[in-house]
Amino acid sequence: MSTFILAFVFFVAMVVAMAVGYLVQKKTISGSCGGLGALGIAKACDCPEPCDRKKARMEREATRQKKIAEWEKDKIL
Repeated sequence: MSTFILAFVFFVAMVVAMAVGYLVQKKTISGSCGGLGALGIAKACDCPEPCDRKKARMEREATRQKKIAEWEKDKIL
């Protein structure tokens, strides 16, 4: 039982260390080869236009950016 507890504590410590490293560096997580971007591939599918979920996500992001720009414009500081 002590081996299980020791292994569990070790894995929890590693997860906490990775989380702290992520928070400190503010870098996105990527694989050792750099992912699809390293190969010059812009997207993972061959669709001529984005799917409905992607369109909705892009619309939400555009709305969010518009609100942020509006907030920045009206900021008092």
